[in-house]
Amino acid sequence: MRIGELAALAGVSTRTVRHYHRIGLLPEPARRTNGYRTYGLRDAVRLVRVRRLTELGLTLDEVADVLADDAGRELREVLDELDADLAGQERALREQRARLAELRDQLPTGADDAGRADGPVSPELAGLLREMARTSAARGGPEPDMAVRERELMVLLDGAAAPDSRGWLPSMVDALGSDPEALARAYDLYARMDELADAPVDDPRVEVLAREVVAALPEDVAREVGQEMASAGPGVLDRRTGDGFARALFAAYTPAQAEVLARAIGLLAERAEGAR
Repeated sequence: MRIGELAALAGVSTRTVRHYHRIGLLPEPARRTNGYRTYGLRDAVRLVRVRRLTELGLTLDEVADVLADDAGRELREVLDELDADLAGQERALREQRARLAELRDQLPTGADDAGRADGPVSPELAGLLREMARTSAARGGPEPDMAVRERELMVLLDGAAAPDSRGWLPSMVDALGSDPEALARAYDLYARMDELADAPVDDPRVEVLAREVVAALPEDVAREVGQEMASAGPGVLDRRTGDGFARALFAAYTPAQAEVLARAIGLLAERAEGAR
């Protein structure tokens, strides 16, 4: 993504992005040979997080403290202080205090460190992140890289400026958050996607896994993604000519993993076309 696309996705101005570069809140990528800077999903996730924290009333210095302390302890202290200040103000600030209460509920407690570096997010997604953390802990070993990327994508969509950017997210959050078996199956797929990290694009596992991803998707999600892709046309998620979000999305995966994603989306679009 270029800076204008990044700013639009996060709901801020390009001037704000440049200001965050100057004060160190957002890493500044090196310019490419064509003179442009290119941003990825991680940049978008961080920028959305900064925007949501400032909307809660935190100063940029406080936001910097929060980002420097992913364990959440500094964030809890800042929110407690801000909540104490808001308690004495007028009725118009009560909605902001309620939002702070939601955010506090998302903070890690004890062994449950869900959402440590992901928040603030909506209460619905916070619940799913906690379930993902428990599922990962129950499996043992490190969390699959693909699970981390999926979580980042959900956090990004959850905080996107335009409500229609959320797309399939509500259905996915509802389905996975209420079905432990579905979440366990998702983690099996994440682990198998990790196995393709160094595989060639024509690895026979690509087609098999793409079909299994489609089969594992909740019906509502599969239908929504398929209809959206069928309506948008085949070029919307092209890895070379698609929009900035599409290019950044595919760039987050290795070639074989990106091929699984592209093939799965294509199968969903074909199914939607056939249902018309």
